[in-house]
Amino acid sequence: MNTLNTGARISGCWTVTGCSGGGEGSLDRLLTSVSSGLSPRKRTTSQCKSEPPLLRTSKRTIYTAGRPPWYNEHGTQSKEAFVIGLCGGSASGKTTVARKIIEALDVPWVVLLSMDSFYKVLTPEQQVTAASNDYNFDHPDAFDFGLLAHTLRKLKLGKSVKIPVYDFTTHGRQKDWKTVYGASVIIFEGIMAFADKELLQLLDMKIFVETDSDIRLVRRLQRDITERGRDIDGVIKQYNKFVKPAFEQYIEPTMRLADIVVPRGGGNMVAIDLIVQHVHSQLEERKLRWDINKETSRDEFIFYSKRLMRLLIERALSFLPSESHIVQTPQGEDYEGRTFHGKRITGVSILRAGETMEPALRAVCKDVRIGKILIQTNQDTGEPELHYLRLPKDIGEDHVILMDCTVSTGAAAMMAVRVLLDHDVQEDKILLVSLLMAEMGVHSVAYAFPQVQIITTAVDKKVNDLFHIIPGIGNFGDRYFGTDAPPEWSDEEMDEPSY
Repeated sequence: MNTLNTGARISGCWTVTGCSGGGEGSLDRLLTSVSSGLSPRKRTTSQCKSEPPLLRTSKRTIYTAGRPPWYNEHGTQSKEAFVIGLCGGSASGKTTVARKIIEALDVPWVVLLSMDSFYKVLTPEQQVTAASNDYNFDHPDAFDFGLLAHTLRKLKLGKSVKIPVYDFTTHGRQKDWKTVYGASVIIFEGIMAFADKELLQLLDMKIFVETDSDIRLVRRLQRDITERGRDIDGVIKQYNKFVKPAFEQYIEPTMRLADIVVPRGGGNMVAIDLIVQHVHSQLEERKLRWDINKETSRDEFIFYSKRLMRLLIERALSFLPSESHIVQTPQGEDYEGRTFHGKRITGVSILRAGETMEPALRAVCKDVRIGKILIQTNQDTGEPELHYLRLPKDIGEDHVILMDCTVSTGAAAMMAVRVLLDHDVQEDKILLVSLLMAEMGVHSVAYAFPQVQIITTAVDKKVNDLFHIIPGIGNFGDRYFGTDAPPEWSDEEMDEPSY
């Protein structure tokens, strides 16, 4: 079996049970003077609720602290990131909804930004008030909306930011702040997520998580008693005196600003599916991928191509058979690692674009052998034809990494696999590695050769009448080598000539 690694538009206000309010309308800034108090939190520091910043799903690893830093310190997104605002009362299930959205979206780079990191630093007088349980941490005045808006605006532009780490013991910010990078999607969650006009303007989609007050109280009881060591009487007193009034005055009125209201929180998969469909459609329209931009310079195209190739090859190597191997460190300690369990690894490139992946393979496999296959399309019949073949001796005993930068219909890849099988390479020892594939190509190869493993960085859904991948990245070979194909040739005849 192959292993591949790699909507409805929403407007107005939607709920599962009906619309909860009127039109969009603006809301006056909800910042008023402090009139009541709330006992200080017993947490020590604020933490992003998605930490560690990796979320592994069945399909991919998602970076929940944004894109990796090597991507580009300034970001190269063609348009702004898509920002989701997630609001709701305390213990309503906002974090659960956020994580389920992230998992269902299946995009590689997501930022989950929590309001908990943006509490204001208390003055000495306010610290005394907090020590006597008279400072209201659930009031809009408790948050640094200026810093929050500045941070969210930079993230939306794809830039890196510093996120404060708030210490709830000293009511101040720690010296070291967290670095977060831009992403395709930003999820901003907090009880006051809709409480500031400037923040509202930065949100592309507003979601309100509506959960029954009794359920929220039960969750607070469980959390505060088991995690924060509070007694039941204190939790109920705090809820009735501060949390419930704050919800009714500052949080619940912002529900009318939401594009979608999600009753029952993370258990409402119908609402989450609607949200994911809408975000996918928006990402498709925004084309948040570096390689689509036709204005990308050749130097930039080559730089990011090489980086992706290295990551792709390293990922492919993880699917090769391995066995435990003990080595001794310079300190005299035993360390258990993994070593390749097979005779040899051979790389075979489909000319000409596949040849650009050879340096990445050589960089991680010191003694790898290299073979080459040239397949071109017959202009009269439209069928792929084998024009050149050079394979290492005894390749039938090897595990083969078959390399091509883009795969459209899969015709060239299937012929290359057929050639390898004719040279006694076992089907389950072939890994097809490509930077970009079309769904048609994936299905064709997987159907014809079910034991071949397919590894790619992205899959595009469409192929046009000329068998070009849509939206695609154009002719990879021409963009990489700086050449121009004759106008009567297809985009792929020099890269995957059989299209």
